[in-house]
Amino acid sequence: MTRSVEINDIKIGGENPLVLIAGPCVIESKEATLRLAQQLKAITEDLEIPFIFKASYDKANRTSIDSYRGPGLEEGLKILAKIKKEVGVLILSDVHQPSEVNSAAQVLDVIQIPAFLCRQTDLVVTAAKTGKPVNVKKGQFLSPYEIGSVIKKISAFDNQNILLTERGTMFGYNNLVVDMRSLLIMRKYDFPVIFDATHSVQLPGAKGSASGGEREFIFPLARAAAAVGIDGLYLEVHENPDEALCDGPNSLKISSLPPVLKKIKEINTLVKEREEK
Repeated sequence: MTRSVEINDIKIGGENPLVLIAGPCVIESKEATLRLAQQLKAITEDLEIPFIFKASYDKANRTSIDSYRGPGLEEGLKILAKIKKEVGVLILSDVHQPSEVNSAAQVLDVIQIPAFLCRQTDLVVTAAKTGKPVNVKKGQFLSPYEIGSVIKKISAFDNQNILLTERGTMFGYNNLVVDMRSLLIMRKYDFPVIFDATHSVQLPGAKGSASGGEREFIFPLARAAAAVGIDGLYLEVHENPDEALCDGPNSLKISSLPPVLKKIKEINTLVKEREEK
């Protein structure tokens, strides 16, 4: 069992139930993002799964200069604040440079460090200093053992509210692979471990000017991770992934989410019951 991190009324890790972090890759519009948040809240309440809503206000690491990035910091935070108030959900989003962290912290309940930026000390330290929970996406270029150095950067500023997220490791060109051992290795650091089942099936840069993905493997990998033992599941969802403006090929259609979550919850509950014996 890992230690427990408290985010308002949600506890992640320890003997607590599996938490879902989910939402669209990027804010495409206020209306569509609000609608997704409402649908996700209804689904998770029905299944009694604690839920944190995720959406990016700016995707600063897109493949192409022409790729859609989102509404930006100011407008994006306004939309996320509206969702937080009207839907009544906790909010997670990623930050890309130290200068935006303090503004983001006024709205976000969890600050996320993107995988490509997990070794950027100034960014990690600035996020840590807010005192907010920090979700670190393990870089595709890092071994699970190297995440310990990132943890030290955060905990050095008296912030123990750390979440660790696995999202696959580079395997040759345009491909990722998930080593399920990494989930167990990262749990040894005693912080909650999240599995990002959607980015793990991404094919980085596979379309030349954009990334591809194999969403048919989302559910099998999520089941495997739940069986190994995780504290949370991370999913990017969309009403119509084939029309998504970002990461559509590796996003899950929201209408197919309920049966997936139900099965993952069953597996996770069984695993935790056996861990307690």
